[in-house]
Amino acid sequence: MKKAVIIGAGPAGLTAAFELLKRGNNGIEVIVLEESQDMGGISKTVNYKGNRMDMGGHRFFSKVDRVNKWWEEMLPMQGAPAYDDIILGNKKQLKQGGPDPERDDRVMLNRNRVSRIYFNSRFFDYPISLKPETFINMGFLTTIEVGFSYIASVLHKRPENSLEDFYINRFGKKLYSMFFEHYTENLWGRHPRDIDPSWGAQRVKGLSIIAIIKDVFSKMLPSRDKRHVETSLIESFSYPKLGPGQLWDVTAAEIEKMGGQIIKGAAAREISADQGAGLVRSVTYEKGGVRTTIDADYVISSMPIKDLVGGMNDVPRGISEVAKGLPYRDYMTLGILVPKLNLKNQTKIRTVSNIVPDNWVYVHDRSVKLGRFQIYNNWSPYLVQDLKNTVWVGLEYFANEGDRLWSLSDEQFTRFAISEVVKMGLIDRPEDVMDSHVERVKKAYPAYFDTYDRIDEVISYLNGFDNLFCVGRNGQHRYNNIDHSMMTSFLTVDNILSGRTDKTNIWNVNTEKEYHEKGN
Repeated sequence: MKKAVIIGAGPAGLTAAFELLKRGNNGIEVIVLEESQDMGGISKTVNYKGNRMDMGGHRFFSKVDRVNKWWEEMLPMQGAPAYDDIILGNKKQLKQGGPDPERDDRVMLNRNRVSRIYFNSRFFDYPISLKPETFINMGFLTTIEVGFSYIASVLHKRPENSLEDFYINRFGKKLYSMFFEHYTENLWGRHPRDIDPSWGAQRVKGLSIIAIIKDVFSKMLPSRDKRHVETSLIESFSYPKLGPGQLWDVTAAEIEKMGGQIIKGAAAREISADQGAGLVRSVTYEKGGVRTTIDADYVISSMPIKDLVGGMNDVPRGISEVAKGLPYRDYMTLGILVPKLNLKNQTKIRTVSNIVPDNWVYVHDRSVKLGRFQIYNNWSPYLVQDLKNTVWVGLEYFANEGDRLWSLSDEQFTRFAISEVVKMGLIDRPEDVMDSHVERVKKAYPAYFDTYDRIDEVISYLNGFDNLFCVGRNGQHRYNNIDHSMMTSFLTVDNILSGRTDKTNIWNVNTEKEYHEKGN
């Protein structure tokens, strides 16, 4: 029997394992190695005293039919109202015969998407909208300046050598300076002029002032096909009742039911490569201080490329240097439980206790380091133990492992983050925080600078091993959404089962315009 070793139990790794087993009758034994004790990678859900935290915020929306059908199989769409919609009397699109979230846990919810920018103590839609409130919040003179700045960007396109060029070409210099420059630098720790523009192409895709105008007019039409709406402009999304980690816990359980093996606490340390044959022969993992080697016919890696290449033998010096220099951005979040936030709900969206309806809010306040905050109540009412009397908020910070922020103790970081939300006026005093919890995620965001401009050399080298497949966000060093990560695994399994060794289709996910615009 052939053996597939899958490194990492995040969305890509678990999707690959499930697909290999389900499409079975292929005689392949599946072993998943996961360094942590959790399923889902950065898509895990942390349960702290009955209040659940979504690491980074994960909307489930895809233009790819194959992904949508897979999600529906794992977590069927709700067929009855969720708890908050029952309280408010909200009407949501329900699936006939679907599970009742008040009785069943294995269910996907239909949620409103609201994400805004907090700038100059005011809310702006994200992405920027053309609503009257936007212009009122900007003020007359700033609005005029934004308009002329955008016209200038249309008439005089900049060569796109950096992310700064990318944004200015689509929004004009004034909007860029207001809503992109500081946040991007806070996120990556680098100024946008030093970041490769391909990050914008993958994350912002077709979003621009023109796309926003088209969206405004398309809403006037009687029917809208969501597959042709820019991902950043969607107004609703699917979401697991108990957070994104629930999907991967369910998937892991299905994998084990089908005979797959998942080894937790197992860190892949060595990948034995036969350069002459162009094959990976085995993977050595460490668990509890003991190293174990598994022979492999196929290796599917979702571990960071830096670590994958670092664990391989006889790697050419140039390839090793590029891989070693690939940068990442790490992530810290503080969950705070408060009785209320000092933010007025001035929208038409009704919420429990009339809190603001945002899933997350991007902070563009140059006086604080806070990058974004999530309001977990609005992701799912089942993430919060006492929905009616508390607000469960995630304060998100971006850091580099070992830097000043990362090196703070949990207690120091907690005091610092709470002091910032007091400074912003979100709460009145530190004593308003009823409870809190710190989470840290290493290598959360593959970054697009330093040696990234030479990543094609590493990709070419790794593709030289016929039975080695790189999948997912870190496995490809690409800022993929969940559906993109899953697609890399779908295609990997397609290739394995068909005997295809050309991996171009796998690496093309989230790069080709055709993939973004068409369901497949």
